[in-house]
Amino acid sequence: MPKNSKVTQREHSNQHVTESVADLLAHEEPIDHKASALNVSGQQCRGKQLDENLELEDRPAWNNKLQYILAQIGYSVGLGNVWRFPYLCQKNGGGAYMIPYLILLILIGIPLFFLELAVGQRIRRGSIGVWNYICPRLGGIGYASCVVCFFVGLYYNVIIGWSIFYFFQSFQYPLPWNECPLVKNGTVNMVESECDKSSATTYFWYREALDISNSISEGGGLNWKMTLCLFCAWSIVGMAMIKGIQSSGKVMYFSSLFPYVVLICFLVRGLLLRGSVDGILHMLTPQIEKMLDPQVWREAATQVFFALGLGFGGVIAFSSYNKQDNNCQFDAALVSFINFFTSVLATLVVFAVLGFKANVMNEKCVVQNAEKIIGYLNSHVLSYDLIPPHINFSHLTTVDYAEMYQVIKTVKEKHFQDLHLDACLLEDELDKAVQGTGLAFIAFTEAMTHFPASPFWSVMFFFMLINLGLGSMIGTMSGIITPIIDAFKVQKEILTVSCCILAFLLGLIFVQHSGNYFVTMFDDYSATLPLTIVVILENIAVAWVYGTKKFMQELTEMLGFRPCKYYFYTWKYVSPILMAILLSASVIQLAFSPPGYSAWIKELAAEQYLLYPTWALSLLICLIMLAILPVPVIFIFSHFQLIPDGSNRLSVSYKKGLRMKDISNLEDNDETRFILSKVPSETPSPMPSQRSYLGPENASPLEYSGPSNGQYGSGYVMATTPESEL
Repeated sequence: MPKNSKVTQREHSNQHVTESVADLLAHEEPIDHKASALNVSGQQCRGKQLDENLELEDRPAWNNKLQYILAQIGYSVGLGNVWRFPYLCQKNGGGAYMIPYLILLILIGIPLFFLELAVGQRIRRGSIGVWNYICPRLGGIGYASCVVCFFVGLYYNVIIGWSIFYFFQSFQYPLPWNECPLVKNGTVNMVESECDKSSATTYFWYREALDISNSISEGGGLNWKMTLCLFCAWSIVGMAMIKGIQSSGKVMYFSSLFPYVVLICFLVRGLLLRGSVDGILHMLTPQIEKMLDPQVWREAATQVFFALGLGFGGVIAFSSYNKQDNNCQFDAALVSFINFFTSVLATLVVFAVLGFKANVMNEKCVVQNAEKIIGYLNSHVLSYDLIPPHINFSHLTTVDYAEMYQVIKTVKEKHFQDLHLDACLLEDELDKAVQGTGLAFIAFTEAMTHFPASPFWSVMFFFMLINLGLGSMIGTMSGIITPIIDAFKVQKEILTVSCCILAFLLGLIFVQHSGNYFVTMFDDYSATLPLTIVVILENIAVAWVYGTKKFMQELTEMLGFRPCKYYFYTWKYVSPILMAILLSASVIQLAFSPPGYSAWIKELAAEQYLLYPTWALSLLICLIMLAILPVPVIFIFSHFQLIPDGSNRLSVSYKKGLRMKDISNLEDNDETRFILSKVPSETPSPMPSQRSYLGPENASPLEYSGPSNGQYGSGYVMATTPESEL
């Protein structure tokens, strides 16, 4: 600066600096705007290159709001809505389960979903950049999210591969799992023993599709049919992700909407089936006493947590492509309730179909036991006097059988067990809880064999599963690719292809003959505990480290209105406490319930619960530790300044035609405060020797933010850029 400038003269004067900003800039020597830095909250921000400053302007964006909403719905609505929620509803008291689910959705789900939407939209980065900005010492949250996303993506795409296999197998009539296969024993054709002991659909799933081994320790080599299907699944995901949201956004139009078309068609078809009402009434009948069970609340909280995709980074990645003024508060409530509506719709479909299946199986039970009774009557084990006169064995109803069964049980009380008769109660069939792959690939496929035009409905069902899985996989992969691109500036296409190839190669462990057991392990343990920790840390980072008041103020500026106060209290108090309780309950359950899995024993043609061997337990522990490891590692590195701290970088975009904030009407004292970031009553200290200015032209709009925490620093803050106090 020239020695005769007014500012230089004022540095040695006791008077307040009251020069106009225009005068200061007029005497200021030209500086390189690319290297300029702002000093915020007493901490000097590192300079950025112009191309980095313009990155916000060049960031991809959704074509329209509908595309974004469909992407969030496609991500949050997944396979869990179809087979996990109905199972929990059946297991935990039917309609009564929806009460704790709704309560926890409002207390945990919507606030935390809004939190992730807001930080992504505000900071416009993936999970790594967002949490490194919020608090560099907790920057490991973003890396942990990426690791968990990778683990989940590995096995989740295997399920899509299974659906692809069943999809192509459905183009046959009759369906290949309609009847048990015959094997030749010499000159005689006999039913396959394993199928005869179980059922046609169960046999097809375990033997034809998976060709499963008896335990996780028996690898058995690759299942080439499933290996090919897994390759197809990763190819589809890769093509959908290759161009980022430009390609995946268009895919979402179909993959998000098509499942609803199928579900509605299935609901209409299901309601026309005999016995469907029995299934729906069974679902809706509340068992109020179940609400007093803490386990029900724990499972409801876990389902809320995973149904919305919290902690994975996909929600943050999608919202980072939004406009700054997008109403993400409305989006959070909208997507959350659409997710709940979808779960209820899927549950109605599942129970309508299972009600039909239960009636079919109950009638088969009546026929089989009636044949036993006729045999006992012919062999004089039972007397004809025990049979009510109005009963006709050629048209035996379930009511008639129940009456006959009760009479025989009363009269032959001492020897009744030797008769091996079943009660054939419809409630017993409806109470058979089936979840996950057992629901989709066994129970539902068996029910569809009784549908008219069964191949059509089978094709529709598995095509729906493929689309549900694809929508979730796009969100999961976005939770990996977007943060890495933002943090390391790698080429999108190369990173996408590399991730898909690596994931396919690592995913081969899931398509060996024992692969289903590894899918169970990853599903049960690789994500539950790590993601719970991740979301708790996300909540703490925003509410207690960054500051809830500060964050709410920034949201007010971003949205143009103040978010509901409800979110302030849930973020600061309610959600952290409830999440801590959920984490404690999960740890306690893990400690008191030895990890195990259901193995299919070929000789018994039945499932048997086995404990994981020592090496599998070691792998399980490594999965959990590896997912959480980035959090303490980044914390230590950041604490000892072993990695660069990019938390306080402000992304200032220099754009032509923009003017500085109009300060022509500032009073003298206000102008002093504007320049020095100090209140007028304070005696100004000498001007810092390294003071940075924005250029006199082509600068972004600036606004005064006032001193932060009593520290002296420049008060210039981007009007459209979040300010960090960390």
